[in-house]
Amino acid sequence: MASSLTCAGVIWALLSFLCAATSCVGFFMPYWLLGSQMGKPVSFGTFRRCSYPIRDEARGGTVMLEQCGRYASFQGIPSLEWRICTVVTGIGCGLLLLVALTAIMGCCVTDLISRTIGRVAGGIQFVGGLLIGSGCALYPLGWDSEEVRQTCSNSSDQFDLGMFGIYVQNILHLAITDICWWNELPNCIRTAESLAIFKKRLKTQQFSLHFTS
Repeated sequence: MASSLTCAGVIWALLSFLCAATSCVGFFMPYWLLGSQMGKPVSFGTFRRCSYPIRDEARGGTVMLEQCGRYASFQGIPSLEWRICTVVTGIGCGLLLLVALTAIMGCCVTDLISRTIGRVAGGIQFVGGLLIGSGCALYPLGWDSEEVRQTCSNSSDQFDLGMFGIYVQNILHLAITDICWWNELPNCIRTAESLAIFKKRLKTQQFSLHFTS
């Protein structure tokens, strides 16, 4: 089946798909923050949470339900910053996924991706990465919410978790790093006519960066 991409373009398509997939998984998983409440492990994402207190009518008290799920409504997300983070990061992941799927189609369809379309796709990826980074930067602003305070002995504040352990997803960072690395490569490497030429030029460029004065 004919392709509209060079070997370097195929590598870009595969990296784009990998970055988009990992970004989307990281966005969906509710393990950005881990803590404990009432002796049970608790974790938070931007719009999902694992383990939450419910009223037990039979026992006449509050117990922790050890299940994962999204908040009942958008307004139910604990803080305004997390709601903005959810929207911004979600749009960023959507843009990366859109470009990745288009790039994968370009591996199978002739003349689907021209040089101009490739540049536009790179720009969209940059915007998507910027949105994801902005979302991650906004996330700590929501650490002063009541739900987070309940899991860290009321000692958390914006950019300060107190006794609360943080496990921010590294997947999003890796996705942004890979995209920036590709965009920073010289044009002669990204547009190599074959995989062998791409590898040769990349090795030469990396050698000159790290082993020459």
